[in-house]
Amino acid sequence: MQLHADRADVQMVTGYGPGWVAIDKKEHSGSVLLGASGFLRPWNCSNFASLTAQHFAELAELNAELIIFGSGDKLRFVHPSWLQALMQKRIGFETMDTHAACRTYNVLAAEGRNVIAALLLE
Repeated sequence: MQLHADRADVQMVTGYGPGWVAIDKKEHSGSVLLGASGFLRPWNCSNFASLTAQHFAELAELNAELIIFGSGDKLRFVHPSWLQALMQKRIGFETMDTHAACRTYNVLAAEGRNVIAALLLE
């Protein structure tokens, strides 16, 4: 049974493992920001401890409907004050481990949602 339409015109996560993610079958080993419309760039953070409020202010500038934050190999939450810029722009924000974030991003992207995945790869 098909739960959502398959769309060939969106960028998808096609695989993942410890320390890597494949986006449209191209492997990446560093943290990345990606959007369904083809937006893809490195995210300048190498581990959870290196994150700052500025990383999340950067996400607010992307003007997405929703940010899916993959916090690494386990679920970890950032300080709520770091999300202030996102809240001011009324951008939704969800935190989950990176593998769950990949799966969730794929579903939302396939639905045509304006979603950005911020994937921390340690």
